[in-house]
Amino acid sequence: MKSIAISGSPRENVGKRDAKELRYQGLVPAVLYGGKNQIHFAVSASDLKGLVYTPDVQFVDLDVAGVKTQAIIQDVHFHPLTDLPLHVDFLELNDEKPVVMEIPVKLTGVSPGVKIGGKLVQKLRKLRVKSLPKDMPQSVEVNIGKLDVGKSVGVNELKFDNFKIMNNPDDTIVSVTMSRALKQAENEGKK
Repeated sequence: MKSIAISGSPRENVGKRDAKELRYQGLVPAVLYGGKNQIHFAVSASDLKGLVYTPDVQFVDLDVAGVKTQAIIQDVHFHPLTDLPLHVDFLELNDEKPVVMEIPVKLTGVSPGVKIGGKLVQKLRKLRVKSLPKDMPQSVEVNIGKLDVGKSVGVNELKFDNFKIMNNPDDTIVSVTMSRALKQAENEGKK
């Protein structure tokens, strides 16, 4: 899994007034959970852009006042109008404890159903994956090479050795439906 390095500065005061002052300076209040203590710190809003506004999933190499920790983003609170991050929660990674992350779905192959005019419908773009940090995939590959019109790939059809998918097994990831042009051609063929 890719990782991105972010440095932060510890926060002396924790509260609304202090958080508002940090945001005014272009910083985002943050907290690190999962270790022995919670660590409250602030990071630059520009450092978070490559981490928050991307479909890719990455680990974070945090450096807060010289203390280095590997973590993931657990939650981000955004401003309702400006869509700027207001607060970030990080979860410290432990090599022995499994973690759950939203991992993007990557479709591979060419569907024969799409070749004849079907419409590819991807219902899930991310899957909840549970694994140890060392086994976390960058993406979950779903092969659509055998999908004909009217067929689909569900969560229950995916099996992996190093990680487990936590979504509902009945959920559909991708399907090929009949397009209007294909329906029309089929109806004209019957006449």
